Amino acid sequence: MTPSTPQPLAPASTPPDRLRNFCIIAHIDHGKSTLADRMLQITGIVDARQMREQYLDRMDIERERGITIKSQAVRMPWVSDGSMYALNMIDTPGHVDFTYEVSRSLAACEGAILLVDAAQGIEAQTLANLYLALENDLTVIPVLNKIDLPAADPERYADELASLIGGSPDDVLRVSGKTGMGVGELLDRVVADIPAPVGDPDAATRAMIFDSVYDAYRGVVTYVRMVDGSLKPKDRIEMMSTGAVHELLEIGVSSPEPTPSQGLGIGEVGYLITGVKDVRQSKVGDTVTTARNGATQALDGYTEPKPMVFSGLYPIDGGDYPDLREALDKLKLSDASLVYEPETSVALGFGFRCGFLGLLHLEIVRERLEREFGVDLIATAPSVVYRVVLDDGSEIDVMNPSEYPTGRISTVHEPVVNAAILAPKDYVGTIMELCQSRRGVLRGMEYLGVDRVEIKYTIPLAEIVFDFFDHLKSKTAGYASLDYEPAGDHEAELVKVDILLQGDRVDAFSAIVHKDKAYAYGVLMTGRLRELIPRQQFEVPIQAAIGSRVIARETIRAMRKDVLAKCYGGDITRKRKLLEKQKEGKRRMKMVGRVEVPQDAFIQALSGDMEKKKDEK
Repeated sequence: MTPSTPQPLAPASTPPDRLRNFCIIAHIDHGKSTLADRMLQITGIVDARQMREQYLDRMDIERERGITIKSQAVRMPWVSDGSMYALNMIDTPGHVDFTYEVSRSLAACEGAILLVDAAQGIEAQTLANLYLALENDLTVIPVLNKIDLPAADPERYADELASLIGGSPDDVLRVSGKTGMGVGELLDRVVADIPAPVGDPDAATRAMIFDSVYDAYRGVVTYVRMVDGSLKPKDRIEMMSTGAVHELLEIGVSSPEPTPSQGLGIGEVGYLITGVKDVRQSKVGDTVTTARNGATQALDGYTEPKPMVFSGLYPIDGGDYPDLREALDKLKLSDASLVYEPETSVALGFGFRCGFLGLLHLEIVRERLEREFGVDLIATAPSVVYRVVLDDGSEIDVMNPSEYPTGRISTVHEPVVNAAILAPKDYVGTIMELCQSRRGVLRGMEYLGVDRVEIKYTIPLAEIVFDFFDHLKSKTAGYASLDYEPAGDHEAELVKVDILLQGDRVDAFSAIVHKDKAYAYGVLMTGRLRELIPRQQFEVPIQAAIGSRVIARETIRAMRKDVLAKCYGGDITRKRKLLEKQKEGKRRMKMVGRVEVPQDAFIQALSGDMEKKKDEK
């Protein structure tokens, strides 16, 4: 595709009626980043020589996996009906684990492009993002992407989209992010349909922080959406939640590279640099105002993200603990949904108990810590927060199996989620069988069109954080999609399974599981550890126990020296005497010996590598 002639940039402080703020929302892999690439080309903001695929995805990990992890804002010029407009576009992630990124992007916009793959149709996260946009009172523009694919069925999915949003199928735009077909008409539609931002230019300055990143050379870079008033270089600004006052060293817009400007006015989206290195002074959701004659009423911030999955992160080398703390502080700046607090483990030493929005979020954070900050980590098995009620009526929130009380327990409550699964109708039986095996309760079923069905279940969160999505994809030939949201908690029969090595409890391997699955977990972990822990000079029992009751056991046989080698003749009693002497020595050694679990055994046992190796065999 040949890009159009580059258009001149809109002035830095654009009148509000010439501004349009919008984001692109869709299910994962429906072409958001590709469509954003074409918009950058058509508006001439990126030179043809510099253009590359997934231009706005800045991290290597995003390019390798082909997914967007971090929302990216960019300002583009566009001429419509002879007038110059400035379009502030935010490319958002599509995976359910990064919904918090999407919610913050929506709060900085007046409109959203709802993108649907013309070959796959509406999927679970499409619906979830649509409801988020409607909650924020945004103008939604329905768009079918990938209409150039041979498998595309735009007429059918345009009907689906129109019935979902309300309106005519003719209102649904057809575009191709790959070829650029229809992208110009889409930008004209953005200008025509999405309202201009509203604010008071004479009121005290207020700007909402919707994102921030850490730059090793320039310190904290804060991204803001202006609501009232204006900001200029050299202004002294105040963060309203912390009261910290800084001088603005640079102010500008992302176009798509950072471009300094003479200031930001109502409705504009841009960045601020103050040179501050303390990452805690730029909190997402905070209100920025001027230090002199500043605002007294802060803007409504964002709802704090609620972690769904918890896991312990420990440095393999104990000396890296301070580095891990600093790395988490910096990562928290660009990932506001990450929650962490220090914790210690007898087996693993000092580390952090971290809260994540899902298993992919955990995986991405761990990989970013290892790549960007060079810290080698062990992650403990993911767990959720349990509410334990004791006999005396007191309650304890348990995030780590080692915190599980040993006293008299009245009830245990586990978090549940409302899951929505979209799939072709042929897979309904398979999906229901999978959900019921995970203790799911059917809430309802709704047909979206002729052959697509949405199945709603209430499922314990602990049952879906491990491998539920993998099983769902494999059982539905990859057609099913999943979305879920918290739905409180309910009472369940849960027990804590401890793993004991020679009678000593190893806290890193403990887990809280449902009573019916305790035996399976015990057999799995004892069998796994028997293969991973090297043989000792004495026999080592590996036991899985609930309280004082052992439910599974494996034994690592002792290494035996051939003490009969020198006894080449004589009576059998001489041989028996030597064997008895060795047996007594082994017994004494067992009483004083300690089992050292190698670091590799921890890593493989907790990551599940053993299962992969068995599958490969």
